[in-house]
Amino acid sequence: MSQLPASSAGFALETVPATRAVAVAAFGNHRRLAVRQRRRWLELLFNWEAKNSYAVYDEDGQHALQVKENGSGLMNILKRLFLRTMRPFSSTVYENPIPRPLIHLHRPFRFFFATLEVTAADGTVIGRIEREWSLIKRIYRVENAAGVEVARIVGPFFRPWTFEIKVNDQVVGMVQKRWGGVVRELLTDADNFSVEMDNIQDPELRILAFASTVLIDVVHFEMARRH
Repeated sequence: MSQLPASSAGFALETVPATRAVAVAAFGNHRRLAVRQRRRWLELLFNWEAKNSYAVYDEDGQHALQVKENGSGLMNILKRLFLRTMRPFSSTVYENPIPRPLIHLHRPFRFFFATLEVTAADGTVIGRIEREWSLIKRIYRVENAAGVEVARIVGPFFRPWTFEIKVNDQVVGMVQKRWGGVVRELLTDADNFSVEMDNIQDPELRILAFASTVLIDVVHFEMARRH
């Protein structure tokens, strides 16, 4: 029986989509993640935002994950131009340095109540995040694979850059946009977030808490970057 060359075998292993168990294990040890948006200078010069891309660092400062928005072509450009923060999109979260797909994020089109569906890279459902109506606060319902609510993400009115992750009305985690200073904010026009998950016991909820960062960025901060 012939064997694949080492390079081919390695490539095959790298690109095998992760199951839900593998994705859960990958997030199980993370207590804190820093999510840094990557932007190109051409985007800044022409006030044009291309596909979102994020580098994700763990509590030790190691580049642990990367997030890349999928899609290309004219339709993708038109969605960005006309639908703006309501646009549907899909993104893939990869392990780093081996670019193995871990999870997929899919946002369907909604006029209201933004939704993000989260699956393992092999298509197994992990859960979903859906915005709820609120006059003052920014509230998202977090559901597991069975559609059962397991947490809520709440953005207090007087803390516009903070989103608290609550289980049974207790804060167990947090997503925060980090202020980079006046010079950095003006020159990079990119958003950085911290995701605090130390008190989240459910590893699948950790995945959903991390995934919420991408939806929060698009819904609440993307338009601000254009002005």
